[in-house]
Amino acid sequence: MPYRPNPRRPLTIQLNTLQLSGSIALGLWLGFIAIALTCWLASHFLFKEQLAPVAQAVQQLANPPVTQPVPDIPPQSPLFEQYEENLRKNEQAQRLDQARSSTRNLSNPKCQFWLQQDHTAPSEKSRANVLQFCD
Repeated sequence: MPYRPNPRRPLTIQLNTLQLSGSIALGLWLGFIAIALTCWLASHFLFKEQLAPVAQAVQQLANPPVTQPVPDIPPQSPLFEQYEENLRKNEQAQRLDQARSSTRNLSNPKCQFWLQQDHTAPSEKSRANVLQFCD
């Protein structure tokens, strides 16, 4: 004996065209916002490292390096030669620092080898090879 009688009543559904259209439009709009937000977050977190060199290049173009004034020393004097040597050493040190800190060099085995060689036993050969194999 069933607990309740099972009378079959017709189910009436009323469709409001305006409400249905509004619900569909809202769903499409929220879906578009969700997809756009997901793409933006993915590009922000996944491609940030790949866009870092581009951002650095743009920043360098926006802020050109300040050139140091050249001292008034005759070209043949020992002080001028010492000044030029210091400039070369500073430039080489800057390029070595850039090679060490660049994330692009992590996937280059030759660069990694010479960076390690220069770190453990610095020499002119190791510095030259770091500058040659690293970007």
